[in-house]
Amino acid sequence: LSWAPRPGLAPDSAVALLASGPEGEMLWLDVAHRPGRAPWVRLMGRYLLPPCKQRWHTCAAFLPQGQLLVCGDRRGSLLLFPCSSSSEWAAECTSIANGDTDLISEDSSSELELSCLAHKGALPLEPPLFVLFGLHGKTGVTSVTCHKGYIYSTGRDGVYRQLRLQDRQLEVLRKHRPCKGLQWIEQLRFTPDGDLLVLGFHADNFVVWSSRTGENLHCISCGGGHRSWSYCSSPSAEVFAFIKSGDVMLYCHEAEPCEQQVLLASLHGREITCVRRLGAVEVPGQAALNVLVTGSEDTTACVLVLSERSRAAVPLARLSDHISSVRTLALASPAGPGDEGFGEEGLSALLFSAGGRAQIECYRLLCAGDPASESAVGCQVIHVASHRLDEHWERKKNRHKLIKMDPETRYMSLSVVPKTTIKQLPTLWKFLAAACSDGSVRIFGLLEAARKLVLVAESFHHQRCVLKVEAFLHTGTGGERRHLLCSAATDGSIAFWDITGPITDAVDALHQAEGEMQPLALGAPLLTIMAHSCGVNSLHVTKTPEGRYLVASGSDDGSIHVCLLEVALGSGEVAAGTCLQVLERVSRPCAHAAHVTGIRVLRPDLLLSASVDQRLTLWHRGPGGLVPLSTTFFHVPDLAELDCWEVAEAGGELRYYCVLCGQGLEML
Repeated sequence: LSWAPRPGLAPDSAVALLASGPEGEMLWLDVAHRPGRAPWVRLMGRYLLPPCKQRWHTCAAFLPQGQLLVCGDRRGSLLLFPCSSSSEWAAECTSIANGDTDLISEDSSSELELSCLAHKGALPLEPPLFVLFGLHGKTGVTSVTCHKGYIYSTGRDGVYRQLRLQDRQLEVLRKHRPCKGLQWIEQLRFTPDGDLLVLGFHADNFVVWSSRTGENLHCISCGGGHRSWSYCSSPSAEVFAFIKSGDVMLYCHEAEPCEQQVLLASLHGREITCVRRLGAVEVPGQAALNVLVTGSEDTTACVLVLSERSRAAVPLARLSDHISSVRTLALASPAGPGDEGFGEEGLSALLFSAGGRAQIECYRLLCAGDPASESAVGCQVIHVASHRLDEHWERKKNRHKLIKMDPETRYMSLSVVPKTTIKQLPTLWKFLAAACSDGSVRIFGLLEAARKLVLVAESFHHQRCVLKVEAFLHTGTGGERRHLLCSAATDGSIAFWDITGPITDAVDALHQAEGEMQPLALGAPLLTIMAHSCGVNSLHVTKTPEGRYLVASGSDDGSIHVCLLEVALGSGEVAAGTCLQVLERVSRPCAHAAHVTGIRVLRPDLLLSASVDQRLTLWHRGPGGLVPLSTTFFHVPDLAELDCWEVAEAGGELRYYCVLCGQGLEML
């Protein structure tokens, strides 16, 4: 049995009762409250649950849109049922039982209920419209909630999921893992001030966890998970009731004044390892707000707004799908205004995050101005796809004859291959390059519509940890395109690849094999240069107005290296027809007193570098080499990365901004 409120009706006047019976039959009964009289019960619908070992529902909710009923069952599935035509059958059932549909007297109310159940055969047994099988695992769904047009489901698998209704189907947008150890999630409560409370059992305690502050608000020792319990809170007190060993237990606690005040909320629990700027959102009456994405050693990524006026960072969304640290981020070219299903004044982009345990996650981010929210920006996150090398290994044939890759492989860097749209094929694949700690350079293909992320090519040329990758596009005089990739390793070498052929072959193979393929070989690099004496910690490639490419890199030894490349396209095979020539090389030893972990080419004659020595240096590139122009000290220790962008001022003057991350976050 479970209760579900009816949309548009006050809970004290009418409520729905759902009852699961033999052979998977579920009845929907409307129960009307009549003060001083017996409740009035009407049979509204009959539904058929899908076959499973424990065939009963565990929770249900009526959707405010579309006259639909969503249920969770003991198998962990979410089921969608229609409930639009049930009123006609209820009227027919009532007429069968009583002859008319007038108000029933108190004495005949029980007879009406029994008659409706006796004539339930007049109602059709409706199967589900849509099933998400085993969404929460075999331990079952514990609750279903509707809030602001979205559907939230919880389970005993330690996660809660956000869904939406699309064409009478349920689409999973993303999943959330509240905190470590909270495996038994029971309910979600949305507070008036915008906080989301997660109610569940952690070991032998009942826990109320706040999504806003990321901490336990209440922890009540009750002996563990209880099937029958209730919790109610108010500004003055909280009450928790539960049944234990047949006894009804009641816990009451009066609210106490909070002696602890948060002066500055943290963005992450550990070091910030990477940062990327998504763009700027225009908000009426305010300056443009910068939307950033950060990744951390605490296994989460955070989408946040950084305001120049208030100098405050406000988190918009937290991504918690990683099982290890988030080491690197990459953004695909934003779809921008006009994206389908999105407003004209918003941002839309694909976000890739990767790090430990060889795990890559992909999300679609949609950001737009929202004056009603605290940050004045709203962010919707849709989880698109994920990939782990271990999962790829389990799908391999004859894997007992092969040597398994290092299970502790880490992705050190990601780069989206630009403009890989293949017009000849009906599907649009995007490609992603990854630098890996096991010495490989890997290429992945993403098909967003099918939510597939596939490993398509790899090479172990470097034979040591690859630290950085950068992909760039070269267009010849005749319009022919070449997708080039540069990778840097711990020995100070930088290799340049032509990946046009492998990408083209991968698209053909993916199209023929319907999204599954064996990884191709990347082949040998076109050119390898020894830029540094040790590991390359920062790398950036930019195109000059003359059509050449500046490749800037920074190393562990504090040196900076810049080389000017020219790409020549000849006839013949794709790889053989691409030639790289180094026109100029400039090196600046001891440019910094520590590791150079961030570098950007702002203009062909202007470079920006940042180091663990907490110095941000602007360099002029000229015939005499690199000449320092200015040095600024920043406040972030253990610098991990920087990102830069330019903004055109009202007078047409360009202003450069940069954001630095490490043990903190700073924008200059």
